[in-house]
Amino acid sequence: MQKTEIDAMHGVGQVTDDGDYLLIDKPLDWTSFDVVAKVRNTYKRSGLKRKVGHSGTLDPKATGLLLLASGRKTKTIPDLEILDKVYDGTIKLGVMTDSHDTETSEYGHCPVGHLSETGILAAASSFIGMRQQQPPMYSAARHNGKRLYEHARKGEVIRERKAKEIVVYRFEVTRIELPLVHFVLHVSKGAYIRVIAHEFGQSLGVGAYLQSLRRLSIGPYSLNSAKSLTETIEGILSRASVSPAEE
Repeated sequence: MQKTEIDAMHGVGQVTDDGDYLLIDKPLDWTSFDVVAKVRNTYKRSGLKRKVGHSGTLDPKATGLLLLASGRKTKTIPDLEILDKVYDGTIKLGVMTDSHDTETSEYGHCPVGHLSETGILAAASSFIGMRQQQPPMYSAARHNGKRLYEHARKGEVIRERKAKEIVVYRFEVTRIELPLVHFVLHVSKGAYIRVIAHEFGQSLGVGAYLQSLRRLSIGPYSLNSAKSLTETIEGILSRASVSPAEE
């Protein structure tokens, strides 16, 4: 990677004609599209004609690394989308939600006091490797040209959701505080951590949902190098003030 690309990735230097990689720590309850739109509008306010896209969706109830590309760098998005991702988060056992996260209400409460550390660790280990995964109903995946979440919000359940192959490289349980299980997951592209949390609860016979999630890395790009959305916006405005507008 050339120095100019490294500088752009860390928000160093001027806004370039070639575009930038922007590492953003996505705020809670923002969609990935919200962030993209905010950044795109900031470029527009600065007098810059700039395409903006992201390299992989992060759910509204998740925080952490969102990798954006702008300008000509958007042509590299297909290469960024295939990168592995690492997350940490918390699974709540003994209860479920329709969305498999905190977006919808809890149901199906059951006791978890009988679960042992050995059993929980063994369940996590069983997820390592290749597996087929259906997208959750509360997702942007399409069925017959319509987003699955559009069906879900009408109370419809599409049983024949097309499964895809994912890889779980690492599923480390870092702490157990029943009913909470804290973890680190390293997965291939396209993996829904909410679905893993749901299936983890099923494997233990008690149900579960994803209580919190934070993305730590996308391939070689780390959350440690990310800026807040506010800092990113301020950086674009500041650098644009000393950069010529694109043609």
